Amino acid sequence: MNMNNNMKIGIITAFSVIALFVLSLIITQAPAGDDNAVRFGVLTLLPPLVAIALAFITKETILSLFIGVFVGEFMINVNNLNIIESGINAFLAIGNQVISCMADPWNAGIVLQCLLIGGVIQLITKMGGAKALADALASRANTPRKAQLITWFLGLCVFFDDYANSLIVGPIMRPVMDKLKVSREKLAFVVDATAAPVAGIAIISTWIGLEISLIAAGFESIGMHVSGFGIFLQTIPFRFYNILILIFIVISALTLYEFGPMKKAEQKARARKESEPIKALEAPGFDEVQPVEGIKLSIWNAIIPIGTLIIGALIAFYWSGYTGILAGEDQTLITLMKTAPLSFNGIFEALSASDASVALFQAALLASIVAIVMAVLQQIMTIEQAISEWVGGMKTIVITGVILLLAWSLGGVIGDIGTADYLVSILKDTIPFWILPTLIFILGALISFATGTSYGTMSILMPLTIPLAWAVNPEMGFVIVCTSGVLTGAIFGDHCSPISDTTILSSMGTSCNHIDHVSTQIYYAMFVAAIAIVFGYIPAGFGVAWYFCIPVGIVVMYIGLRLIGEKVEFEEAA
Repeated sequence: MNMNNNMKIGIITAFSVIALFVLSLIITQAPAGDDNAVRFGVLTLLPPLVAIALAFITKETILSLFIGVFVGEFMINVNNLNIIESGINAFLAIGNQVISCMADPWNAGIVLQCLLIGGVIQLITKMGGAKALADALASRANTPRKAQLITWFLGLCVFFDDYANSLIVGPIMRPVMDKLKVSREKLAFVVDATAAPVAGIAIISTWIGLEISLIAAGFESIGMHVSGFGIFLQTIPFRFYNILILIFIVISALTLYEFGPMKKAEQKARARKESEPIKALEAPGFDEVQPVEGIKLSIWNAIIPIGTLIIGALIAFYWSGYTGILAGEDQTLITLMKTAPLSFNGIFEALSASDASVALFQAALLASIVAIVMAVLQQIMTIEQAISEWVGGMKTIVITGVILLLAWSLGGVIGDIGTADYLVSILKDTIPFWILPTLIFILGALISFATGTSYGTMSILMPLTIPLAWAVNPEMGFVIVCTSGVLTGAIFGDHCSPISDTTILSSMGTSCNHIDHVSTQIYYAMFVAAIAIVFGYIPAGFGVAWYFCIPVGIVVMYIGLRLIGEKVEFEEAA
């Protein structure tokens, strides 16, 4: 056995050395003065492809992301054929890249709010709130159909932020789904599919500020001054993937039809014996945490902290934007905040200008304090025990923070080597106008899948899309459809990508093996995306109205699921 392992290690090492040497040889042949997208060419796709391929092959997310970052840094640091020197410089650069990502205020806020929400979840669990809520939901969600629909509904309720959605809905519904023998993979899919797709089209969310600012800037580049929010509203009916994936969840839940790896996961879950353990995360999670022995279970021990988190987040969003506007220089918005701060426009502008990562951290901190106080006042725990459990909950989320930092680092490296610029350059030329919305959707999906960020994809493509669409076909309706293609394609690619932060958080929140989640979800996402293209963006490119496209897409989606899927039966409760 040791001989075989040593041989494998030797082969892998030799292959890696040869690959790095060949990579160095190719890079050194490129003109040094070119920007990285031109210098590296098709090699810009290498770091994300390596990370994604290794993730599927090895099932080791952290290792795969690290190697992807290393490959990107190695490419940047190649100056000659000395691969040892380039490798050392690449390793040192990884440290700088990770620290840079951690030092970014937005990223730091996301990591901190994830840790705090982990602490809140553990406190809720120890106080019996999670079990009480799960039991209450289980009394209504007594079949896989109802459980999936309730999960879907909860996902719609946490509409304001995709991160909060993944970390709130998953832990609440996990014990319910486990009891009904619904797979963790299916739960992770429902949670993930009601995170970014919902937040991306909600008129009050952490996304909308970026979306409307990009839209307004794009139109200004062609000399048109429009309301970014007004255009945003007009894109909603053309967000075909967002809309269809939400409806697909309902169709799949009602019919219990599944296909691909998800069907196997569901069949395995249905066949699981009550005493059989569930395959979950490699690291310890919330599954091992049990309520304090002998306490009286109360759903309020879950509802109050979670309600504090949600309501606190909305208030923090508003306050963050409100104070930010007053400290700014836009006199129109300042006047609005002073004269009508609680009007629809006032609330909308405040939420749009908010710093989401800080607001969520503040809300999570408030919810943590509330949960600790509740545990102490009810004499469930002493304050020392409550704080200890809170910190213990954070430890279960540490692996999430590591994965997020590596994913962000990979995104930074991908930006440095020009992956997105290369993809745009090879796909934007000589296209008929009617196919442009589809190509933009596909390009957005490719960039988002490769980089793991929908925000970055939107920021890259929107300034290019609006001028291009206007030049190809100067009609507002056509430009709106193309604009929708950017916003929706970015979400589709992000939804599929194993290096996406929302995909990672959905895995962690549901205690589902990350690669299992990705490999089961991607078939469903691609199925819906294909229908969104064929019955959405292609007809819309010819001017077909959305109210024809969406119903036809729903019917085709239903028929397709029945044709290629198979019903996964379950035993009804007596």
